[in-house]
Amino acid sequence: MSKKMLGDIMREAQKLQSEMARLQEEAKKKTVEATAGGGMVTVVANGGGEIISIKIEKEVVNPDDIEMLQDLIIASVNEALRRAQEMVNSEMSKLTGGLQLPGLGGLGKLL
Repeated sequence: MSKKMLGDIMREAQKLQSEMARLQEEAKKKTVEATAGGGMVTVVANGGGEIISIKIEKEVVNPDDIEMLQDLIIASVNEALRRAQEMVNSEMSKLTGGLQLPGLGGLGKLL
């Protein structure tokens, strides 16, 4: 491989790395929402894997059934994080043309 080809490859890799960093920052600004219990618990997460908000309807708060509320919170948080990961994966796929690059599989684990 010639020095010029290697230099071109390195420039493209740096360009891709820069673009990925930009997408990561943009993903943190985007949000997804998930609900559980027919909308009784709503969770909003961002593309950085952070929970932004949790809304719990007062009808679901029953001191005699805390386990149900805990289950609804877990279900909605997990779904929100799954949707956030899908969003990030979709954006990264656009950047890489669907190509799975080594070391970027972890990127799907919320950057």
